[in-house]
Amino acid sequence: MRLEGKTALITGSGSGFGEGIALRYAQEGAHIVVNDIDHQQGERVVEAIRAAGGRAVFAAGDVSQGEAMQRLLDCALSAFGDLSIVVNNAGVSHRNQSLLEVSEADFDRVYAINVKSLYWAARCFVPHFKQRGGGVFVNIASTAGVRPRPGLVWYNGSKGAMITITKGMAVELAPHRIRVNAINPVAGETPLLKTFMGEDTPERRAQFVSTIPWGRFSQPEDIANAALFLASDEADMITGACLEVDGGRCV
Repeated sequence: MRLEGKTALITGSGSGFGEGIALRYAQEGAHIVVNDIDHQQGERVVEAIRAAGGRAVFAAGDVSQGEAMQRLLDCALSAFGDLSIVVNNAGVSHRNQSLLEVSEADFDRVYAINVKSLYWAARCFVPHFKQRGGGVFVNIASTAGVRPRPGLVWYNGSKGAMITITKGMAVELAPHRIRVNAINPVAGETPLLKTFMGEDTPERRAQFVSTIPWGRFSQPEDIANAALFLASDEADMITGACLEVDGGRCV
C-alpha cells in the first residue's frame, strides 16, 4: 500500500485519466476526493472505489473558480481530516482547427480550466500544505506542451504554461517540503480524444498513432501508474520533473 494513510484530491476524476488515477490511488490505500463538474460521473467513480473496499467522497466544483477550489479542501478535511496529495488533472481543449478559427470564448475556457486552475490550487492548497509540513502536487500536462501539434495551438500553449508553472512552483515550494511534478501524456483513450483529432475516424486515429513510436494511444492506467509513483514517498527526491508518458512521442 504505497499511499496508505494519505488523502488525495483528483480534479476532473469523473472519467479518463482522472478516473484512472483515482482508482489506482484507492487501490494503494489513499482516501480519495473525486472532483468533477459531472455529478453522475463523479458519483459513479466514488461507488466503484467503495465497492472495491476503498474510501471516497464526491465533491462537485469548477476548478477555474477559487470558491469551488476552497470547497474541495474543506471537503477533504471534513471527510478525512487531511489532504496530502493534489492531482490537477481537470482539463479541456478546443477543437482541432486553425488557430484563427478558435473563438475567444473557447480560448478563455481552455486557459481558465487548464491554467487558472493552477493559480487557485496554489492559493487554496499551498497554505494547507505548509501548515501540515509538506504535500504533493501532480499536474497532468501534455506532450502538446513539449512538441506542439498543428491545429491545437492555444491548447498547446496552455499545457506549456502548466509545465513552466510546475517547475516554478517546485523551486519556490521546495523549502516547505512541497513537491510539484508534471506528467505529459500522449493522446489517450479519453473523452478528449475526439476533440484533439477534430473527428474520430479510423483514418484520423491511424494518423495520430503513426506519430507514437510505441504504436498505440495512452491508456488511463499508464498515466495512473506514473502519477502513483510521483505521489508516493518513493519519489521524495523528485520535484520539478515533467515525465513524458508518451511511447516515445517526444524523442
